[in-house]
Amino acid sequence: MRLKRHVLALALASSIAAPATVWATNGMKMEGYGPIAAGMGGASMAYDNGTAAVMNNPATLGLMGKGSRLDVALGFLGPDVTSNHLGVAVSSGGDAYFMPAVGYVKSDGRLTYGVGLFAQGGMGTEYSTSMDGRPERSELGVGRLIAPLAYKVSDNLTIGGSLDFVWAMLDMKMAMPLNMMAGLVTNPGNGTMMGALAGMMGAGYDTGRLEFSDSSDFTGQAKGYGLAGKLGLTYRIAPNATVGLAYHSKTSLSDIKTGSGEAVMRVSDNVLPVPLPAQTMQGKLTVKDFQWPQIIAAGVAIQATPSVLVAADVKRIGWKDVMKNFVMTYEAFGDSVTFTLPQNWKNQTVLNIGVAYKATDALTLRAGANLADNPVPDSTMHYLFPAIVKNHYTAGFGYDFSKVSGLNFSLTYAPEVSQTNSMMGYKVDHSQTNWQLMYTHRF
Repeated sequence: MRLKRHVLALALASSIAAPATVWATNGMKMEGYGPIAAGMGGASMAYDNGTAAVMNNPATLGLMGKGSRLDVALGFLGPDVTSNHLGVAVSSGGDAYFMPAVGYVKSDGRLTYGVGLFAQGGMGTEYSTSMDGRPERSELGVGRLIAPLAYKVSDNLTIGGSLDFVWAMLDMKMAMPLNMMAGLVTNPGNGTMMGALAGMMGAGYDTGRLEFSDSSDFTGQAKGYGLAGKLGLTYRIAPNATVGLAYHSKTSLSDIKTGSGEAVMRVSDNVLPVPLPAQTMQGKLTVKDFQWPQIIAAGVAIQATPSVLVAADVKRIGWKDVMKNFVMTYEAFGDSVTFTLPQNWKNQTVLNIGVAYKATDALTLRAGANLADNPVPDSTMHYLFPAIVKNHYTAGFGYDFSKVSGLNFSLTYAPEVSQTNSMMGYKVDHSQTNWQLMYTHRF
């Protein structure tokens, strides 16, 4: 147990520069939204992929048939994360995250409109012990309530957009060497807390901890709210070929905050033969300016034969603008202290390719791939937050029970990726097995 604590301490000491946030698959973004698109490698810009269009390209809503459609879905994210240092492997217990979604749209003449409620992500990591012998965890859920509108300008051109209400909910339990905690301070407030930390270091305390977490799998202790939007279009360039473009704006989220007294700062001694008594204070923690990035995407869908649809997209995700630093302010006893954790993520390019084969009137089979680079630098990669998965291989099917109801399913496998922290030499291995299931009713 002591050796495991030592491994975790080294990992934190070397790369505390990573926030507690959603670690999904393309950085923090899911490989595909909705099992139709996910089964085709996430390609979704230029063909009808159901109400998940509100998360992909809202203009594709105009490609659905007349009438109304209700989709109810459940997604599962299954990460397998292991950190290895000096030959000791420690596995994360955070290996199952569920994400619900529901969407309703109605096609009325040239207009298609509706509403969607989607979990944007919901992954974290959990470790039973850390350098101070206490559990560590991080989990952030990001969701959207989306109002889409698509307008069919002509038989070939459809434009669309959406207004998105966005919320973020965050839990975090994180320990670190006390001298590192002090070194991350970029605004010491009036100096009261900094003076107390310096005094405790001088007295022999060696470990600091920030902690705020509730007991629910569906909420977080810290919360923030805001808005975002999307614009898109589809254009039929040939009888059997359609292109699509989409722009997702950067979010405008408020700071993510706990309530007063809901965040704990704890200082302890884990080295002296007779440990000093731990010191704790309760206060408020604010994550400053955490945002979801801008995304620009383009794609094409080709009906190669009456039974074969081929689709491909390319996406550019603007992580560099939103993941330069992670900034937290802790307030207690009339003082505050601000910690700045460098991130320096790179922008990410993602290629989605997929094929759908209509085997019978009722059954459609799908397969695809999601190919991406890794936006996380070696120097800031953290075993608590390993957003390092690159490629995904997908399969799925759709089955219509009748003209009004059907089921769609997708399965994704992301092969294991390893990355070594360039400062301390510890290695993280991360693979995933994910699925999505959706029931559709048309009326």
